[in-house]
Amino acid sequence: MRRSGFRWAALIWIILVLCLAGSAASQAHMSAHFFYVGQAEAVLLKGPDFAVLVDAGDVGRYDVVPLLRRAGVEELDVVIITHPHGDHMGQLKEVVEAFPVKEVWMSGYEHPTPVFEEAIDALLESTAGYYEPRAGERIPIGSLVLEILNPLEVTGDIHGACLAVRAVYDDFALVLTGDIEVPTEEEIVKRGADVSAQVLQLGHHGSQTSTGSAFLEAVNPEVAVYSAGICNPYGHPHISVVQRILQRGITLYGTDAYGTIVVETDGTDYWISTERVPELYGGVFGQIEINRAPYEELLKIVQIGAKRAGEILRLRPFSSLDDLLKVPGIGPATLEAIKAQGIAFVGE
Repeated sequence: MRRSGFRWAALIWIILVLCLAGSAASQAHMSAHFFYVGQAEAVLLKGPDFAVLVDAGDVGRYDVVPLLRRAGVEELDVVIITHPHGDHMGQLKEVVEAFPVKEVWMSGYEHPTPVFEEAIDALLESTAGYYEPRAGERIPIGSLVLEILNPLEVTGDIHGACLAVRAVYDDFALVLTGDIEVPTEEEIVKRGADVSAQVLQLGHHGSQTSTGSAFLEAVNPEVAVYSAGICNPYGHPHISVVQRILQRGITLYGTDAYGTIVVETDGTDYWISTERVPELYGGVFGQIEINRAPYEELLKIVQIGAKRAGEILRLRPFSSLDDLLKVPGIGPATLEAIKAQGIAFVGE
């Protein structure tokens, strides 16, 4: 009888352990960290059995390693460098020196710059493996699946040769694009690749060279994220891209406005947290409140060049957009063009 009782107790214990293990597995989450690294990119995909870094920030900033440590990273399964520009592979050397890295993926495009050569030297001195994936491959990294969207082959176009991936965690997907541009996006769509995703990283920091209508329609995201520096000199994100996103009802986040952006998912649902809540110049994201916007933002308004932006700064506050007629060089036709663009407004 005592043996029988022991067996029942053991069986109950095993069932309890299995239930707890199943519960823990069902609660496992993946988080995608779109780090704020200035006018550069670094995205961490971290889950219960994987850690993948996509791009490694800008040269000279030395912020990627501390950000990874703060996110709890101890080792990296894969580091993906989408292309060898300094704002994407700038701190690869520091990353492979600071963490055990199992494998580094690149497109194979060679870019003979000091940043590239120092990173390759550090890679050769490390224990990391090296791989050049190609479009069509599906590569599991623990419970994460990385589907390679680009390149099919490496050509002489550094952006055309960008590594682009669709990261899939159960029923959740996000597309990471590097600096691919519209022609490459269209090639991916024409090949029939599955690019559908809840979250899309805008190509080329939100530049007008990327995120074309066909690609956006194919991805059909609910959320779009771009990485850009505060008041960057490139005008990223470009207003045409912002309008394209917002007109489709897609929620837009940018690291310049929100700081580091974290998308967390249980494989079905997802939720988003940000480092800061931006003022956004008092209005809807993508709009410009002319009484509060800095000089660089005013330049995004149609027909507002350097001189007119300076005059707006001098003459404000304005009580309505019609008050812009006080600005030298702005007449009724220019005012109508500004109103038609739909991004300038006067807050309460």
